[in-house]
Amino acid sequence: MGVWDELTGQADAIEVFSAAASAGTTDSSMTHSWLITGPPGSGRSNLAYAFATALLSNGEDDESTARQVAAHTHPDLGVLSTERVIIGIEEVRQLVSTSQFSPSVGRYRVMIIEDADRMSERTSNVLLKALEEPPPRTVWILCAPSEADLIPTIRSRVRTVRLRVPAVDEVAELIARRDNVDIATATRAARESQSHIGMAHRLATNTEARARREQTLQIALGIRSVGDAVRAAAMLLELAGDDAKAITEERDAEERESALRSLGVEPGGTIPPALRAQLKSLEEDQKRRATRSLRDGLDRIMVDLLSLYRDILLMQLGATTESINLNIHSDLVRASASSTPAETLATMDAIAIARQRIDGNVGPALALEAMLISAARKEPAQ
Repeated sequence: MGVWDELTGQADAIEVFSAAASAGTTDSSMTHSWLITGPPGSGRSNLAYAFATALLSNGEDDESTARQVAAHTHPDLGVLSTERVIIGIEEVRQLVSTSQFSPSVGRYRVMIIEDADRMSERTSNVLLKALEEPPPRTVWILCAPSEADLIPTIRSRVRTVRLRVPAVDEVAELIARRDNVDIATATRAARESQSHIGMAHRLATNTEARARREQTLQIALGIRSVGDAVRAAAMLLELAGDDAKAITEERDAEERESALRSLGVEPGGTIPPALRAQLKSLEEDQKRRATRSLRDGLDRIMVDLLSLYRDILLMQLGATTESINLNIHSDLVRASASSTPAETLATMDAIAIARQRIDGNVGPALALEAMLISAARKEPAQ
């Protein structure tokens, strides 16, 4: 399997990175600071790791290098990926420090920062110093939704490669091939995830995730009053919490078991007082991850709701564009008859505002209630 085979819909970006990986250190195709931008699910991180694999490979054992890069165990690879709301300044300082080492087995030392948009300005300035004067064989690869998410001084020191949203059929083909699911399921997952590769994988392979998404849409379609909106907000918050738990609980248990094993504590055994601080630190990290996971779950719900009202609006305007939510076509027809295009647009605006409020630490329940009040609709006339 080639380095680029697991990527889809990004032929132009692959061409840029492939040329850079094949170039010499003085070739104009290669630079030492990169920024990969693109919408969520476009494959920013996947492309970063594929590029890292190509840079670190000696051309003889690409599969071994790919396995090491995937496991983040390659001696010349440094990775910073956070599951918290923000990236800590000490994490960046540590990565900057290790970036000064010379490569041990390959041509380059590669440093990847996923979600670089989660750095504060102060943290970004720590990274800036490393980007201004990188060692000659160190390559930085940053990932973020857009250039605007980084401070201007960092943007001026990186070469930006923008990814596009892959087509539904491109994502479906990848999911069907990689996850061994039928093409109909993969296509529905790709369409409903709006070509978000990670979410398409989850919807195609997890029946509970599909059920939660369907329930989200039905809750919104059933809002007829302010009271309904308040109850719907509570239900959506619960759904987001269930989704977050499904993602984090199994991983938390595995991490705790692994930590106990590394500390020499038998399963079910008593934890010595001297080791409790280390486990407490792990638990605090897991709580921070749970907070981010809940936020991500809420945002997924609102993206799904935007797709619902987008479909309703297109029907109201008589557009022939294919619906995202094809499996509830009859519900969409009824909903489009119960409101005007202006009302549907107002609901979509309310969803966008709710996303901003939650990102700004407004209580999720209040933000959802305010959002869903605008979604109340009368039953269409029979």
